[in-house]
Amino acid sequence: MRLGVLDVGSNTVHLQVVDTHLGARPNPTFNYKEELRLTEYLQDDNTISDEGIALLEATLRRAIKEAESAGVEELLPFATSALREADNGENIIATLNKDLDIDLQVLTGEDEAKLTFLASRRWFGWSSGRLLMVDIGGGSLEIAVGIDEAPEAAVSLPLGAGRLTKNFLVGDPYTEKSVRNLRDHIENQLESILPSLVLHQDTDRAIATSKTLRTLARLGGDWFEGSGKSIKFDHIRRICTKLSEMTMQERIKLPGVSANRARQIVAGAFVTESVMRNLDLRELEICPWALREGVVLKWMDWTEK
Repeated sequence: MRLGVLDVGSNTVHLQVVDTHLGARPNPTFNYKEELRLTEYLQDDNTISDEGIALLEATLRRAIKEAESAGVEELLPFATSALREADNGENIIATLNKDLDIDLQVLTGEDEAKLTFLASRRWFGWSSGRLLMVDIGGGSLEIAVGIDEAPEAAVSLPLGAGRLTKNFLVGDPYTEKSVRNLRDHIENQLESILPSLVLHQDTDRAIATSKTLRTLARLGGDWFEGSGKSIKFDHIRRICTKLSEMTMQERIKLPGVSANRARQIVAGAFVTESVMRNLDLRELEICPWALREGVVLKWMDWTEK
C-alpha cells in the first residue's frame, strides 16, 4: 500500500510517501517539503494571520497534488504545535478539511511523544531494553521513556527550536543577553517535567530523533571527530558555544545546515544541552525514524485489527 504522510509542522509542510504492508517496514519512495514557518504568522492575540492561513492552504494544495501524482492510496495528514496552540487553529483546520476534502487531525503533544517513541522502539527493537526518546521540533520538545511500545511517561513542552528563536534570540551573532534569557527559560520549563522523568533515568539507551538533533550529531562528528551518529554531552556543550558565537552566514555555510536550520540550530543546541545535563545523559543515539514513521506504524497496526 502506498501511504502519504502529510506533516503540517511549525516550520515545514512535509509530505512523505511510503510503500508498506502488514508486517513490513515503511519504505520511503518520495518526499515533498516546503518551508512555511507558520509560527512567524502568529499574531499578538495568539491567532494565525490571514496571510499565514492563505499560505498554508496554498502549500497544502500543492502537497496534495504531489501526493496524487505519486499515486498515494491513503493520505494521513496531521498537524502539530503551531495549529494546536493557535486560538483560531480549530477553525483553520475545519476550513481546510472542508475546502481541501481531507481529514487533517491535530496531534496532542503527548500523542507526538508516544508516536515518536513507537517509531524509535520499532527501529531499535526489543533487545534495546528501556528507551528514553528525545525529539526537538520547531514548536515543541517531546520526551518519552519506557520498556514497551507505549511509553511509561510521555511529556511535551513548548521548547521547539523555531519557537525559542522567534521569542528570545536577537542580533547577529545572537547577543549574550538574549542567549542567557533563552537558557534561563529552558531551565525553568524543564523543571516542570523533571519529577516525572527523574525515576526513569536508568535507561539502557537514550535516543534522539528529528532533523535538529541529526544536524547536531553531524556537527559533532565534523568538529570533534565523532561518528555523526550520536550526540555526546561533552561535544554539545562546545557546540553550543561555537554556534552562538557565529553569524547567520557562518552557520549557513556549515555542512547540512539550511538557511532555515541556521536560524534555529542555536536554540536547538541549548535545549539538547539542558535536557542531557538535567537527565544526566552522556550520549544520545540518532534514530532515523521519528514522528512520520510513527504515524504510519500506528495506522498499519490499526488497520490490522
